[in-house]
Amino acid sequence: MITIEVCINSVPSAIAAEAGGAHRVELCAALPEGGTTPSFGTVKKALELVQIPVFPIIRPRGGDFIYSETELAMMVEDIRAYRDLGAQGFSFGVLDKDGRLNKEANARLIEACGGRPATLHRAFDRTCNLEEELEVAIQLGFKRILTSGGEVSAPKGVDRLARLVRLASGRISIMAGAGIRPDNVRELVMQTGVKEVHGTFQSEEASQMSYKSPAFPTHYTETVGEFTSMMSDTAKISSVLQNLSGL
Repeated sequence: MITIEVCINSVPSAIAAEAGGAHRVELCAALPEGGTTPSFGTVKKALELVQIPVFPIIRPRGGDFIYSETELAMMVEDIRAYRDLGAQGFSFGVLDKDGRLNKEANARLIEACGGRPATLHRAFDRTCNLEEELEVAIQLGFKRILTSGGEVSAPKGVDRLARLVRLASGRISIMAGAGIRPDNVRELVMQTGVKEVHGTFQSEEASQMSYKSPAFPTHYTETVGEFTSMMSDTAKISSVLQNLSGL
């Protein structure tokens, strides 16, 4: 069976992901920035309202993956707080200035997980040598690596993904993410041998606001309007699941 992890930014999306057949969710805030640590209330309600595992991302801000001592202390506190709430795992990654995994910082965060699984998120794709850092991730004790194979999307990184799967040799799970859709997921899995896939699988949802003040800009990012929200699409997730049947 291929595991489907859905990247979400809200409790309603968690509910929709579960309804679509997702096996796990990565819970984030600020998806346009690549995901940042979700609020305490968001994590708490998601854990209360869905049965599938919820993995909060632990990322105090957008930008690079080098963190100050203060930021690392915040990350440890967030992990401990969400662990106490019942979060089943976590997603994070810390680099050094040379583009390698920061062994000391990542080990500190993994220790804070208290035995719950840790995913090395796409900070991995920003490392200077994916093959070498794969071995470091294994030594540190990460359970899985979320990666596009170092490319802008997983479909463009199929050759590297397949190589990472071979090198991992079952010691760590390689989870393909970025640019995965219902119509390309089966071919990607067959080409790479990954056993886990990750995506947002979203659709736009219009605001229920009837009054829309002209005094404010209609868009707060290049792609998402103020009166539009992005939600996990149950039908898309179900389609991913269906297209992976038999693998």
